[in-house]
Amino acid sequence: MELEQVVVDVASALLAVDSCGVPFKRFRTGVGPYGEPQLLRAVARYLNTLPLYGGAAKTKRTPDLLIPNHWALEFKIARPFGDNEKEAEDWSVNMLHPYAGNVSLLGDCLKLQQLHEAGRKAVIVVGYEHTPPRISLSPLLRAFEVVAERVMDIELGPRVEVVRAGLCHPVHQQLVVAAWEVLPAAARTYPRGKA
Repeated sequence: MELEQVVVDVASALLAVDSCGVPFKRFRTGVGPYGEPQLLRAVARYLNTLPLYGGAAKTKRTPDLLIPNHWALEFKIARPFGDNEKEAEDWSVNMLHPYAGNVSLLGDCLKLQQLHEAGRKAVIVVGYEHTPPRISLSPLLRAFEVVAERVMDIELGPRVEVVRAGLCHPVHQQLVVAAWEVLPAAARTYPRGKA
């Protein structure tokens, strides 16, 4: 099972949540406002309807989503704007805080490196933008890669990314799912320069 397939299937799961018409709490209808735990439970339920996953995908504390013997996955949500149409404060911190033991995507990479689950490990960002983006997620995704690889010496596989437009929420109009495999340090095959 390749990461590209997992990313496509996660995007399909998010589209299914978006089209179900059930709002999260008191927010407007659409997948964008869902919290991470609620969103991942819905993703796991969807994946378990697909033969490839054999009903085995499950949410956990660590990793966020486990596909036994295939993938240990950690997720973060990136929303530059809130449900109220106002720019969110500190929305990018969950990706870029460069310290072990915190809840950032960089911290998740370090956590995955220490995890002893069978299978491969990856981090996934679920992001929401306007169509066209008023604040693009692209610089944030690139910043994550630079800090992970050049500052923290975390070996990442190539980015796998899908974009799906046409979401029903008036603010979270398109979905970006970006993922990187977190490779063991011994997997490095080229010298690393400094930023």
